[in-house]
Amino acid sequence: MRNKIYKRIVTDEIVKYIEDDNIIVLHGARQVGKTHILYYLDQFLKKQGKDTYYIDLEDRRYTQILNAGVDQFINLLREEGKKTVQNGIGKSIFVLIDEIQYLDDPSSFLKLTVDHHKEIKLIVSGSSTFEIKSKFKDTLAGRTVNFEIFGLSFDEVLTFKDYYFDKQQAPTVKKLGELIGLFKEYALYGGYPKVVLTREVEKKEKYLQQIIDTYVRKDVRDLANVKDIAKFNKLLETLAAQSGNLLNITELANTCQISKQTIENYLFILENTYIIKLVRPFHRNIRSELFKTPKVYFYDSGLMQLLWLKNFQKEIIGNVFETAIFSELIKKHSKEAVYYWRTMDKKEIDFILNSKNQLFPIEAKLNFERFSPTAINYFNDEYQPSDYKVTGLFGESKNKHYTYPWML
Repeated sequence: MRNKIYKRIVTDEIVKYIEDDNIIVLHGARQVGKTHILYYLDQFLKKQGKDTYYIDLEDRRYTQILNAGVDQFINLLREEGKKTVQNGIGKSIFVLIDEIQYLDDPSSFLKLTVDHHKEIKLIVSGSSTFEIKSKFKDTLAGRTVNFEIFGLSFDEVLTFKDYYFDKQQAPTVKKLGELIGLFKEYALYGGYPKVVLTREVEKKEKYLQQIIDTYVRKDVRDLANVKDIAKFNKLLETLAAQSGNLLNITELANTCQISKQTIENYLFILENTYIIKLVRPFHRNIRSELFKTPKVYFYDSGLMQLLWLKNFQKEIIGNVFETAIFSELIKKHSKEAVYYWRTMDKKEIDFILNSKNQLFPIEAKLNFERFSPTAINYFNDEYQPSDYKVTGLFGESKNKHYTYPWML
């Protein structure tokens, strides 16, 4: 029996394409809720009177059938009573396929299905862009619409906890205290759905450690063809300690005793499996931007903290908070919209949102009192953004520019 299925925010975008000819592709890290979204879409379609069929390719029987070709796939549907696919008229059935990357040649299977069986609408999921890109060929160009799935945003955490909050209403002291406590929990433990839904801290830590051991260390290690596991683990721990800092590949290579070329390969895999993101500096001159040092951030602050400190802390610290804010921004906007800004004389702003030709600087300070306006004022004079924000949890919120993370 499946647990309660909560609605994820991204489903509002997905359903806009539910009747289109394109294949809907969901991709993201393992355990962030792609299967949950497929379950939700399955229920959503059934409530509309649609015929659906769900396939989990972790079940090798299904993998074997789909690897045998589209004809065997059609036979499977007919065998399961999906007789409407014999007509070839209209979109009579929605097929949801989980873990599409397990197929030997998913591109060929998807292309042949979408081209020759217009009555079948495909919605598929796959773990990481790397695994999908390595198996998806150019033949699918123009046939897919893609959605990146991340861990839960803070708004979704509140939904999963059945916690009511109206952003249009100024919170009471009681409500504000509760929200601060909930965001601290979100920053400390991260946004993996299973971790969020678990109440006991000991179990949260155990589940997240399992994600690290099973998916981060093993899957990424296998994809990157890691030869020296101890050095790779050292790299993960070092990167976690540096989340929010400038990336120095030479320093990493020396610390972990790994060649720079191998470090770059590992970083590529880690970025394309949604473990880390290399955030580029914002510049008007694109050419100069490409040659500037990126910052490294983990997508999940709980995972970052456990890799770094080996256990959950009781109090939130600065770079854990900053990593949580980064995670919020990419979930609410997109990973392509988030930059940082730094001058040669080290004036720095944590985040620059560059979306729809609008610039929006954001400083993340755990305590509002630690904010200095020097860099923001310099940036405002140079680029004339429409507004800026200082986001924090503690201290005095002095004016309209000071805001809590859930109001970004």
